[in-house]
Amino acid sequence: MNESQRPKSIRPQGGVFNDLTQYAKLVLRLMGDRRVNPLVKLLPIGSLAYLLIPDLVLGPVDDAVVVWIGTYLFVELCPPEVVTEHRVALNQVSPGEGPAVRPPEDEIIDAEFRDQ
Repeated sequence: MNESQRPKSIRPQGGVFNDLTQYAKLVLRLMGDRRVNPLVKLLPIGSLAYLLIPDLVLGPVDDAVVVWIGTYLFVELCPPEVVTEHRVALNQVSPGEGPAVRPPEDEIIDAEFRDQ
C-alpha cells in the first residue's frame, strides 16, 4: 500500500495515559464486534478474571502482566482489517474534541476588529 492509499487520520498528542485509554477503547470496541471470534474474546475476560483469583505471586506486578498479555494476544488474534478499522475510527478527531491545532506562522492573518 503506497502513501496515497493509506487511511489518513489525526492522532492527538497525549502520551502514555492517552495511549492506554485508546488501547482500552480498542479492546472494548473489538469485544463488541461480531466479526471477532468468541473464543478469542475469552482472552481479555480470562485475564480480568485472574484479578479475582488469589495471587500466585505476591504483588500487583503479576496481575498487570497477565492483563497486558491477555489484551495484547486478544488484539493480535483479532482479524487485522477489523483492528485497523477500529484504530482509524478511534484516532479520528471529531470537531470540538482534542487539542487545538494551530496553523503554521505563515498562515496566520493579523487583523483588528472595528465596530462601525
